[in-house]
Amino acid sequence: MTDWSQAKTVLTAGFAQIPKGTTLYEVSSVVGCVLIIDVEKEVICDASFTFVMDKTSDFLAGLLRGRSVAGGMTEITQVVQERFLAPGQGAVLQAIRAAVERFLETKRQS
Repeated sequence: MTDWSQAKTVLTAGFAQIPKGTTLYEVSSVVGCVLIIDVEKEVICDASFTFVMDKTSDFLAGLLRGRSVAGGMTEITQVVQERFLAPGQGAVLQAIRAAVERFLETKRQS
């Protein structure tokens, strides 16, 4: 387990509704995304998602680790669209976007 207490990181979260009518919606109506971001480098250090199966969260976290949020969502959107071929892809991207935007907005205000 990583000790984040000494790192210059923040934890941010975003949530999105899963579309009705999908199998995923029957399990949970909302997907949550938690990102740990290096404040100075503006890079995702770690991520977690509110999926029933840990493998899904682990896979998405692996796609996001090391990705920059400084330039917005272009790189992240591309890799998720190419590699996460599952129902709820749009909701996952929306949850990530909400978390990234919360981080960037807070950084602009400080």
